[in-house]
Amino acid sequence: MKKEWFAEWFDSPYYYMLYKSRDEQEAQQTLDNLLKALDLPPGVQILDLACGKGRHSRYLAAKGFVVTGLDISDASITFARQFEHERLTFYQHDMRLPFRINFYDAIVNMFTSFGYFQTDHDHLLTLKNVQRGLKPGGLFLLDYFNADWVRQHLVRTETKRVDNIDFLLKRNIRGGYVFKTVEFVTGGRLFRFREQVRLFRLPDFEVLFAEAGLKLLRTYGGYDLGEFDTGSSQRLILIAQKPLMS
Repeated sequence: MKKEWFAEWFDSPYYYMLYKSRDEQEAQQTLDNLLKALDLPPGVQILDLACGKGRHSRYLAAKGFVVTGLDISDASITFARQFEHERLTFYQHDMRLPFRINFYDAIVNMFTSFGYFQTDHDHLLTLKNVQRGLKPGGLFLLDYFNADWVRQHLVRTETKRVDNIDFLLKRNIRGGYVFKTVEFVTGGRLFRFREQVRLFRLPDFEVLFAEAGLKLLRTYGGYDLGEFDTGSSQRLILIAQKPLMS
């Protein structure tokens, strides 16, 4: 059975080669700002959902939180596990499946690691699992792109040279998704990978969160926690809460 695009691409070493500019310092600066918005005391349980190789997870654990990192990529989790300690664990897991129930004080999903699925049923299923995983009153932070900004500033074709490999990137929008193909030749072989992300807008998230049982608290337009503006913000950062039990 053919892997879904994200399972295939994220297991490839070329994925991390292409995006290696996302370094540890960037991760730390981003999280320092976002943690101000969450205002969590040290020692609480945090789930880093779609954690990749765990750079955000490692920094959160270093800040004194108890952190679980989940990712669908076997290769990423295998790499991340070398950093495990008493406050940091990693598991290979599909976010469409439940993990732990009423367990986490906060769940974070960083750098548009959502919207990958073919159906909105799977996107909603993921958010319902987020809701189940949170303790009552727990917080969910979703860091997404601003779909309107993406539509307005789409670069249809570009080439990026990384480690002597020319990556040809082609983008287009259709059917409510932004698609990107990644093509390159190395070792005499042509590689081609695909990305697709749902162009969810704020009103879409408002509906999805409500259906999942999450209350949207705040939105931001960037990592500086500035106000979200549909026309000018590059990011859409949402903070939601699982309601307290009555």
